[in-house]
Amino acid sequence: QVQLVESGGGLVQPGGSLRLSCAAAGSISSIYKMGWYRQAPGKQRELVATSTSGGNTNYADSVKGRFTISRDNSKNTVSLQMNSLKPEDTAVYYCHAHAWGGRTFLDYWGQGTQVTISS
Repeated sequence: QVQLVESGGGLVQPGGSLRLSCAAAGSISSIYKMGWYRQAPGKQRELVATSTSGGNTNYADSVKGRFTISRDNSKNTVSLQMNSLKPEDTAVYYCHAHAWGGRTFLDYWGQGTQVTISS
């Protein structure tokens, strides 16, 4: 089992910045990939950025050049630095972990943190 706790959401004006953090606890050694997804009202949850244990990163096209994912394996944390925020970035952001469960890979989710971009 992996538990994920997010922090750092809030309200910011367009063009501003926010940093989200996620701390993992539990079966940490089983985690292969950590990342962030988001879900806006009336829309499906979508990938924002991911980072593997080997350091490979992946970003949604809509956030490339604006968002940066970073992972600290020694502290079991993953962060998302969001710059040049736009109103369309407004969503609930979820931390995600893809971890080996013994027989198969399992997906774990945090509780979500609201990010609102508005003037």
